This record gives sequence, C-alpha cells and structure tokens, in this order.
Amino acid sequence: MATTYRKTAKGQTEVETRANRLQPRLRQVLILVDGRRSNEEFAKMLPAAPELLAELEAGQFIEVVAVSLDKLATRPAPPQAAPPPPRTFEQRRSMAVRSFIDQVGPMSEALAMKMERSSTLAELRPLLELARSIIANARGAQAAADFAARHIERG
Repeated sequence: MATTYRKTAKGQTEVETRANRLQPRLRQVLILVDGRRSNEEFAKMLPAAPELLAELEAGQFIEVVAVSLDKLATRPAPPQAAPPPPRTFEQRRSMAVRSFIDQVGPMSEALAMKMERSSTLAELRPLLELARSIIANARGAQAAADFAARHIERG
C-alpha cells in the first residue's frame, strides 16, 4: 500500500523559517515531500523514511494526500483527448485556470488568481507560459506539453 504525503502549512513554514529546529534527517525528508512521492519511493531513497514520515505526520508537518492499494492505482491516467477549443476568451481563460489548478493543486492559487484577473489574451499569454513552466517542474515535461497544447498553442 502506497501513501502519498504533502506538506501542511506548518511544514511549509518550517521549510521556510526553521522555526521548530527539526533534526537534519527530518528536515531533509520534509523538504522532499511534494505531494507526488509515495512512502515506497521515500523508502528506496532513505531506509529510515517510514519512521521519519511517521514522525513528521505526528508533528503535523505533513498530511496524507492519497493512499493506493495496488500498483495500478499509482499509474498516471492515460492521456485524454484535448477538449474542443473554447469559443470565448472567458471560456478559454476559465479552462486554462481549471487545468492549472488540477495539475498543481493548492500551490497554484496566486498565479491562478492573476490568470482570472486577466482581461485580454495579451495579458493571459505570459501567465500561461509561467503556468506551463510550473507544471513542468511539478508534473514533468509531458504534462507541461499537454497543458501548452490545450491552452497556449491554440492561438
């Protein structure tokens, strides 16, 4: 059974400020928690990871995002066909924002709000490029290419 964790607000604050003065091994694992790696992946990187993850969870630095019962549940979903192009700027912007939030999660909030405030394609385009870059870092090159194909390269 694979369990995936993400940082809580307390965990994010700890990474930024070191306020709780975590032990180096705990801090190392906390920094690596990204909402995508499972406990099984951590165990491959660091033999003591199960105990360290349990300690971080008990200290409310991380929280469970997902639990999968088998290997099939951890495979990425098959690529979906691109939706038909939106008819209006507002529809296009809304679809891009929704897709960005789905890809990145809570960390997308600031940029998503800027995207929502854009009123022209000229204002939206650089924000979409930034979103593509963030998706590439968070989800990989293929996810970024899919986002670009659906929301940037359509013109």
